[in-house]
Amino acid sequence: MRVIFMGNPEFAVPCLQRLNASSHEVVAVVTNPPKRMGRGKKERISDVHRAAVDLKLPVIFAESLKEASLISRLTDLSPGLFAVVAYRILPKKLLAIPVVGSVNLHGSLLPAYRGAAPIQRAIMNGDSSTGLTTFLLDTKVDTGKILIQKKMEITSEDTYGTMSEKMSIAGAELLTKTMDAIETKTVQLTSQDHSSATSAPKIRPEEREINWSNSAKIIRNIVRGITPVPGAFTTKDSTRIKILKTGVVSSTKHKATPGTVTELTKTSLIVQTGDGSLSILSLQREGKKKMEIADFLKGSFLKLGDILGT
Repeated sequence: MRVIFMGNPEFAVPCLQRLNASSHEVVAVVTNPPKRMGRGKKERISDVHRAAVDLKLPVIFAESLKEASLISRLTDLSPGLFAVVAYRILPKKLLAIPVVGSVNLHGSLLPAYRGAAPIQRAIMNGDSSTGLTTFLLDTKVDTGKILIQKKMEITSEDTYGTMSEKMSIAGAELLTKTMDAIETKTVQLTSQDHSSATSAPKIRPEEREINWSNSAKIIRNIVRGITPVPGAFTTKDSTRIKILKTGVVSSTKHKATPGTVTELTKTSLIVQTGDGSLSILSLQREGKKKMEIADFLKGSFLKLGDILGT
């Protein structure tokens, strides 16, 4: 089957690689154009762009998905399918191009966690499992008919980074399996139960700052859910400290103000929360490199009784 692949981030790369190695023909890859970023305005390309170049696949840059020239170019390629992974919302004119339709890979078991951050939200909410869904795109976000789903475990040590990596690999297999099933007409479409849908909106900046009044368990899940990016943080005297790994010490309530450093040794930093205490295991001070707690405490500016979040 002739396929046009659409994607941007690293999460989509295994899908492109696996699809290109399959019996299907990837006739083009659509991704965002390079951007100049940082102080040096160095040109940066998307992970999918880089992978497409390595695979010697034609790359099409899409600044706007409504451009007549883009629509014309994609139409001329006569695709049977669009394969869409971690990309943008496709307008009606693009959805009308492929003969069979557009297949999207989503990082949840739809209709759960519709939106931009399904993996992050599942971990932040403390879920023990999530999954992957391939479905046919329609005009409303993440509402199309389901093709195939795969359940996946979330361990207590998983972070957004580890789950994203595991799910991108499993997703590559699922997407190719879906393409095969569509081609052989052995897949059954299932409508979503819209009444049971939940949302997974993009992580807001204010969600990154740790609220020490929350329980230790909730804080740990939030840290896991947004590590390594965009990352959870706290402050002390206007210095931002990115918290990368934590452990729940206790679920017992104490009298200390939430955010108070209640234990400080050469190898341990314990902070009071609204319910229980949290052990900080790995962190990164603003402008510094990532450090394990023992290394950080060798030259720490923190003192016993300090209150974080101030």
